[in-house]
Amino acid sequence: MATHAALMLSVVIPMYDEAETLPYLLARLRPALERLDVPYEVIAVDDGSHDETAELVSEEAGRWPQLRLLRLLRNAGHQAAIGAGMEHSRGDYVVTIDADLQDPPEEIAAMLAVARRDRLDVVYGVRSDRESDSRAKRVSAGWYYRLVRRLAGPQVPSHAGDFRLVSRRVLDALSRLPEHGRVYRLVIPWLGFPAAEHHYIRGSRAAGRSKYQVTHMLRLAVDSVTSFSAAPLRIATWAGLAGALLCLLFMGWAVVEWVRGNTVPGWASTVIVVMLLGVIQLLCLGLLGEYVGRLFSAAQQRPTYIVGYDSLHDPGPVTPSAGSATGAYEQRDPRQRTDRQPALERDHEPQAGVDYGR
Repeated sequence: MATHAALMLSVVIPMYDEAETLPYLLARLRPALERLDVPYEVIAVDDGSHDETAELVSEEAGRWPQLRLLRLLRNAGHQAAIGAGMEHSRGDYVVTIDADLQDPPEEIAAMLAVARRDRLDVVYGVRSDRESDSRAKRVSAGWYYRLVRRLAGPQVPSHAGDFRLVSRRVLDALSRLPEHGRVYRLVIPWLGFPAAEHHYIRGSRAAGRSKYQVTHMLRLAVDSVTSFSAAPLRIATWAGLAGALLCLLFMGWAVVEWVRGNTVPGWASTVIVVMLLGVIQLLCLGLLGEYVGRLFSAAQQRPTYIVGYDSLHDPGPVTPSAGSATGAYEQRDPRQRTDRQPALERDHEPQAGVDYGR
């Protein structure tokens, strides 16, 4: 993790062939950040674009000192680009936002305000209205969030994509996770830091066309399931148990038919043996899946727990501990930010009429 300077805010924007959108993005992003009146930086992560995205960002950086270009050698994917930007950020808080302007940059002020006011480590941007999305996108998104909440837990907020604000503490915790192929919309809630939701209306794409096609959505769904659950490995176990029950029922029926003389000689024994062998194979595959699932969990090397407060080392006052992903608080060490205290304690009033889902 890069050592941060005296910056309050870093804005990370993954980009892939966004040359058409860039003029609209820059025209709205810079005024929104200037109005915050806090030290900030903008990190544009070029994820192996084939158009003039990197050149346009580099040209704009000459006129906008706070703009940085981080160019990846190849297309590494949306989540990897987000991770690269966060790892190279220097701010006390980091906001990730896409370049298509469907997530309004003007909402950053409200997210930062509630994080500073309530001393939260995460503020999720939650889409309260998705009318700008196609019906197929809305339906698939609904199924996706129901699935991941069932597998990863209720702490994953519904309809919260990658528009979020996180603190430096969250980034430090992420840097200690050795796993690859992270899906941040699942990993960050799993960490358990105190969080709130900021609801906003999702807009239409400013220009160009979405680079996030159906194949990318399917890949995200697969990564979300396989990175957070060993449930697919247990399909063979449940199929074996169901097969065993059916086999017992069929054995009873076959014996009755054999007693009545309604079967061809050898038929009942053959069918029973075949079914028993099938059940045994499924159960064996299920057992293998259980052990592979444990290897899978061990390979992730996630910490069993994350300590948020220790009275031995943090003698300061405490606030209510984090009990849920939304509207929760965690014990904080006031000495933790002494080098940044003036900046963090500067008053910022939250935007009027904003529903933080608390």
